[in-house]
Amino acid sequence: MKILHLDTNHPLMIEQFAQLGFQNDEDYTSNKEEIEKRIHTYDGIIIRSRFGIDAKFLDKATNLKFIGRVGAGLENIDIDHAKSKDIFLASAPEGNRNAVGEHTLGLLLSLLNKLNKADSEVRNGKWDREDNRGFELDGKTVGIIGYGNMGKAFAKKLRGFDVEVICYDIIGGVGDENARQVGIMELQQKTDVLSLHVPQTPETIGMINDEFINGFQKPIWLLNTARGKCVITADLVKNLKSGSILGAGLDVLEYEKSSFENMFDDHNMPEAFDYLIKAKNVLFTPHVAGWTVESKEKLAQTIVDKIKERFC
Repeated sequence: MKILHLDTNHPLMIEQFAQLGFQNDEDYTSNKEEIEKRIHTYDGIIIRSRFGIDAKFLDKATNLKFIGRVGAGLENIDIDHAKSKDIFLASAPEGNRNAVGEHTLGLLLSLLNKLNKADSEVRNGKWDREDNRGFELDGKTVGIIGYGNMGKAFAKKLRGFDVEVICYDIIGGVGDENARQVGIMELQQKTDVLSLHVPQTPETIGMINDEFINGFQKPIWLLNTARGKCVITADLVKNLKSGSILGAGLDVLEYEKSSFENMFDDHNMPEAFDYLIKAKNVLFTPHVAGWTVESKEKLAQTIVDKIKERFC
């Protein structure tokens, strides 16, 4: 097997593929068009998010047997076209689910206790205890949308808190000892904290919009460590202003590029994002919920294991 690595990953991946007798070629700089000219010579490719794998690219990859996507989602790959060519797709949500679970909990606790605001103020010589009075998680209901690897990992982290955890998913029967599966009406009736753990699909893009938010019976705290395009930012801002959303912890943003380059400069910053970066009840991280020292190794190992199981 001849493999082309398009993004850098943990060195164990190349080491273990070599031990299996695979040839590893690395190209982290050529553009997509240059890669297309020689992709027909490869049996497999390993990629994170450097560029999209579309139908044109796949049609040129006439010998391709697998794509290893070192991450949780496959939205940067034309899945249907790949499957029509019998190309094995390996992603690795098992590799960073724990990292996402811990990060989401960290966002939630930081948001409720105003840690980012308090830290910034103390560093600037301001000692304001009353305005930094926080909220306890105890007694609240946490609603999780999307109860796969990431949703389950977050629910597991909540076991030490006196909270009710409910989950909503388009697949039935996914509830477990950590979360009770409910319908959308009960989710909107009971939820105090809403956490998104869905993949990016046509159904989930823009799912958190003004109409959906207005369906909740109580003001909510919103967490998004899934995909940025699942939340319409302008509608989020509208509901932060009205108090329907009490605060937001955002690891992902609607404006992200798939290659994770800088989103924009000050000259073309959307009005909604300008509001968010000034809001004291909004906490950001740069799409790193699943990006830990440990998950880097686990993601790579997960891909190796899946390729090995399928082809060796």
